[in-house]
Amino acid sequence: MIKRKSREEIKLMRHAGHIVALVHQKMKEVVEPGISTKELDSIAMKVIKDNRAFPTFLGYNGFPACICTSINEQVVHGIPSENVVLKDGDIIAIDVGATYRGLVGDSAWSYAVGNISEENQRLMKATEEALYAGIEKMRPGNVLDDISGAVEDVAVKYGYGIVRQYGGHGVGRVMHEEPFLYNYRVGDKTLIKSGYAIAIEPMLNRGCDEVVVASDEWTVSTRDNAPSAHFEHTVVATDDGPQIMTKLME
Repeated sequence: MIKRKSREEIKLMRHAGHIVALVHQKMKEVVEPGISTKELDSIAMKVIKDNRAFPTFLGYNGFPACICTSINEQVVHGIPSENVVLKDGDIIAIDVGATYRGLVGDSAWSYAVGNISEENQRLMKATEEALYAGIEKMRPGNVLDDISGAVEDVAVKYGYGIVRQYGGHGVGRVMHEEPFLYNYRVGDKTLIKSGYAIAIEPMLNRGCDEVVVASDEWTVSTRDNAPSAHFEHTVVATDDGPQIMTKLME
């Protein structure tokens, strides 16, 4: 069952999302060639704890870190490591979750490391465009397939693969609630209602749709090793339109 969020829950989710946005603000400052993904994880942990929140990902189904760091052909769930050091030309998707007073904010962003190729710039631009196209459809009276279709249309326009085994999800008092949100049309006519909170997260690939899971049982990569990008916001549907939770509060 999809849980509608109360006014108080939305207020707390906005605060959790603000903390997530603070982490991304810091990531934008520190992502550069030479930094390890373990260092990024430590920096994110400090921002979350300094703001009296808890890193949602840490320990989730056994995940061993505060953030997910997925580089180049890695799509999602990359595990930070002191042995993984960013290089000029990489792209990295950083997924962040923070829990504040029992409510979750969840957002991912892809970052350029130094000077990246025009092809990867285009991939990142398209994936971010797909995110906002999906967000625009997060309105009461629309259906879930409207969001999925908006993401798919952007991917098709640019000629990119769409990750099909992973997608968006409801979010609130736990990180993964109903519904699951596909990034392509599946005919889901579930009606969007005011108070629904969904993490919309397109993952687009420069190559094929297919992905594989590494032996660590977490890291997901494209089967053909083509680069992938990932953008995500937590969004609440309201009578006044979509409200992005995971941005800095004014």
